[in-house]
Amino acid sequence: MKKKSILLTAILFLFTMTMEAQSIPEVTEVHEPVPPVVTPGAGTAPPSDAIILFDGTSLTEWEKPNGESAPWKIENGAVTVEPGTGDIRTKQGFGDIQLHLEWRAPEVVKGDGQGRGNSGVFFMNRYEVQVLDSYDNPTYPNGQAASVYKQAIPLVNACRKPGEWQTYDIIFTAPRFNQQGRVTHPARVTVIHNGVLVQNNVEIWGSTQYIGLPTYTKHEDKLPIRLQDHGDLVSFRNIWVREL
Repeated sequence: MKKKSILLTAILFLFTMTMEAQSIPEVTEVHEPVPPVVTPGAGTAPPSDAIILFDGTSLTEWEKPNGESAPWKIENGAVTVEPGTGDIRTKQGFGDIQLHLEWRAPEVVKGDGQGRGNSGVFFMNRYEVQVLDSYDNPTYPNGQAASVYKQAIPLVNACRKPGEWQTYDIIFTAPRFNQQGRVTHPARVTVIHNGVLVQNNVEIWGSTQYIGLPTYTKHEDKLPIRLQDHGDLVSFRNIWVREL
């Protein structure tokens, strides 16, 4: 009888709370935590809590994978790949982030397919969102601009003409691993290309490979962002991140 009485009391309590929630607005108000204030940037300026990775003047936040100074050329507020010098990466590691960057394929078109305005943005040094001149330039769809390379095809092709500046706004969620090294939550990515949603919270299957199937290998919680030297004169500007 005592157990039945406790159960009945619990049911009556839940019923009372439910009825109050339907009639008293304060019951459903939550007052903690209070979100911090972030000041949005005016125009193309970054928000107040952004980490500036490239402001058009210096590559002090970047280095070669071997730790040497980043050798790419800065001119007119943009940095351009120096073909043959190799990739560059951030000195700082990142996990879950919002990334903004602007990129431009060469105005003078040379080559086609993957040989035209090719670069890439690698999250955690291994998960690539493709950079490619995909304006009137057919290639395999899971390798065109804004694809998760060799994995996820973008919803649409939002590329501007060669020589015009393009924007990527990317939300990246890092993978989670258990103590045995198995992935428990795959990485995910949302990509907005020139203001158009092209990847909608897409699951990443593992490291993006040119040859072979993607796989996950346990790694650190925070790792660098890498920009690719694919031999083309791709330029970048206005790069910043917000840690999430």
